Amino acid sequence: DGKTALTSSMTVVPNPDFEPAAGVDGDTDLVLDGDETSVKLLSLKVDGRDLVEGEDYTLAPGSLTIKGSSLPSPSCLLETVVEIVPEDNTQLSGLYKSGPMYCTQCEAMGFRRMTYYPDRPDNMAVFERVRIEADGENYPVLLGNGNLVESGDADEGRKYAVWSDPFPKPSYLFCIVAGNLGSIKDTFTTASGREVHLEVFSEAENVSKLSYAMDSLKRSMKWDEDKFGLEYDLDLYNIVAVNDFNMGAMENKGLNVFNTAYVLADPATASDVDYERVEGVIGHEYFHNWTGNRVTCRDWFQLTLKEGLTVFRDQEFSGDMGSNAVKRIEDVRGLRGRQFNEDAGPMSHPIRPESYISMDNFYTATVYQKGAEVIRMYNTILNPSGFRKGMDLYFERHDGGAVTCDDFRAAMADANGVDLEQFGRWYSTPGTPTVTYTSEYDSDGGVFKLTLKQTSNSDDPLHIPVSIGLLDKETGEEVVPTKVLDLKEGEQTFEFPGLKGDVVPSILRDFSAPVKLVTTTGKDDDEALAFLAARDTDGFNRWESGQKLFTALIFQNLDGEQSEKTLDYVNEAFGRTLADDSTSDYSIQAYALTLPTESTLAEDMETVDPVALRKARGAVKQAIARRFEKELKAKYDQMTEGMVADGPEFKVDADSVGRRRLRNVLLDYLCSIRDTPEEQTTAADLATKHFESATGMTDKMAALGALASMDGEGAEARDKALQKFYDDANGDALVLNKWFTVQALSYLPDVLDRVKALTKHPDFTLSNPNRCRSLISAFAMNAAPFHDSSGEGYKFLADTISELDKLNPQISSRIAGSLIQWRRYDEERGLLMKAELERLASMKPISDDLFEVVSRGLK
Repeated sequence: DGKTALTSSMTVVPNPDFEPAAGVDGDTDLVLDGDETSVKLLSLKVDGRDLVEGEDYTLAPGSLTIKGSSLPSPSCLLETVVEIVPEDNTQLSGLYKSGPMYCTQCEAMGFRRMTYYPDRPDNMAVFERVRIEADGENYPVLLGNGNLVESGDADEGRKYAVWSDPFPKPSYLFCIVAGNLGSIKDTFTTASGREVHLEVFSEAENVSKLSYAMDSLKRSMKWDEDKFGLEYDLDLYNIVAVNDFNMGAMENKGLNVFNTAYVLADPATASDVDYERVEGVIGHEYFHNWTGNRVTCRDWFQLTLKEGLTVFRDQEFSGDMGSNAVKRIEDVRGLRGRQFNEDAGPMSHPIRPESYISMDNFYTATVYQKGAEVIRMYNTILNPSGFRKGMDLYFERHDGGAVTCDDFRAAMADANGVDLEQFGRWYSTPGTPTVTYTSEYDSDGGVFKLTLKQTSNSDDPLHIPVSIGLLDKETGEEVVPTKVLDLKEGEQTFEFPGLKGDVVPSILRDFSAPVKLVTTTGKDDDEALAFLAARDTDGFNRWESGQKLFTALIFQNLDGEQSEKTLDYVNEAFGRTLADDSTSDYSIQAYALTLPTESTLAEDMETVDPVALRKARGAVKQAIARRFEKELKAKYDQMTEGMVADGPEFKVDADSVGRRRLRNVLLDYLCSIRDTPEEQTTAADLATKHFESATGMTDKMAALGALASMDGEGAEARDKALQKFYDDANGDALVLNKWFTVQALSYLPDVLDRVKALTKHPDFTLSNPNRCRSLISAFAMNAAPFHDSSGEGYKFLADTISELDKLNPQISSRIAGSLIQWRRYDEERGLLMKAELERLASMKPISDDLFEVVSRGLK
């Protein structure tokens, strides 16, 4: 403890592809990246000769430059010895200590915080021998990339292990872990018959929560073989759960490091959403073995090459493991609630950014989620078999290489004999495109005409795949099944001949492109929406039509102009969905009954008023609940009886998850009826019973979420439930995170005061990213109180960010994103937000990460 020595021996050879600048003669200097705030250089040798500072090399902020004249040709052995202090590394980048273990995080630029090295993704090298040595009693488990080749006892009670990775990799994929860890073990036999050793590690007390992660890993390995013909390539695969981690997980070759939130799961501590995230993130990091590790990025501007592609792969995996329709709805909800918001603000950027100050700021929803939508469009345009052909050619051409997004596009085009040059504009176009539509039916000729018009931030039209189907207006029968229209011009008209009667178009099926779809008039036809909500054969668009009806009613309420006709359509659609006992997918039914989120609704507002929006959404929700109170309660009781009859065994299959999801949506509606003292008591009693009878975390959190916003006659039940939840957590970090979050997201009028008090709670700390996000980020997402017209929410957040930036710039910059959208709010709120950004910008010192976000927010 206290100091760590790191010795690096690397063979250095001239780059055969390097071309010196015109007029430059002689040897070329070697520039190594290194962060002098973390790394102390002790010695530097070339072929055993000590180099002299000033004569052979120079040190500067961020780099070490060795003169070309000091580097013998054609190759030489460069040895560096440095000293680092991982215990003081609160940035959690490079080598740091998390509880009882040491671990590394090197993406994007963490390796330079460990030693001097060409720390860039296109510099791929074989890490032939990595020797780790530590105190044997406290750190008996020593893990590295690749395969274990040697281990044993060293001097003075220390242990060592030697790891070797035969595959070339960039430094961002380097990893070591040292700790006193427990684990579970298993094996997987690949399609070619090779047995792979699997092991998942955690702190000893959490070993009982690792089984689902192991099962998810094995499903991921099998799925990638079946879907893409991709086998795992090493003898073993290790996963380590780490409590202090900035990201979700990291795909280091053969040694994945995970945030505990995406590995640990059991019924008492993990909700259904947690289980889904564990499966999805386990899959994501495993899939990176090919899309990210075997083929990586030439530079960080190409980040979406590995992340967008791998997000698409993990989405497809999760859909195949559960329900593809449900997964698509969940992904689009997330895209609209987060990425569309990013597109509309000062941090808007294309999926392939053109510049950055800190690369850590571009691990964004745009690069990941929108990047995945761009990959999905390839799959839509080329169809799945054509996409697979493109993937095969991509690996055939580039296995072992560091490449670009254009290389991927070329493989897709060449494998299918198509021109995707115009499609490439998606990579350089920021913002969310809009597609407007108008239609007409020629009854004499039986021809339906659909005119589509696109607008975007691209100077030239994008290639937008628009999936469409047509339903007969009289019978509801699908008369034209799903087909893909290639919108390549600014405006195009598509004709559908041979129809026997008028039709209703179902446009942008399965959300075939990440665009906003609007009518030419800007107002949807409520009658057509009601028709599609009842009859559309496309599950996504059936859900989407219902959401648009809800949206119309909420905005009418907001404007004080409620249409009785729209209300009738909403009630008809809601009642029909609620009464449907024939559904085979309870999750679809639950999502169809759920109102659009505040963040999704805000995307349709020119000037956002979060307080008025919450009031309008709440009024519609309560009106629906009152209109269908009897039916909601009957359905809730029916679902409850069914779950009791099924017995206490906890299951995470699609049917069980769907049942819980639907029942909890019903609970939420019922608990929204609480205007009178009697109603408050009834709601509190129902939520308390739900809480006390819960057999898993999903139902417990649904009840606690309802109780957390109750006051009046429900206040006592609220406080009792919160205390019971805290006591039952018994110090479990992930459960306590939920306890903080549910309070930060409550609708109570004094929520900011409660959040401020929670920052003083003995279990709260800014130094742990998960705990910080669970309270501070959650409050910033609670739009109405955060955007209170007093500006106190903004001031609290800025105060917290200023403290956090001293500890962890990656986290401070991400949270600061909540302040940069000030132009989207009314003048009073906007100026208050801007003032806090200006205060942050004037801080000295300020990290590059935070400076970039704040300065872009002020432009």
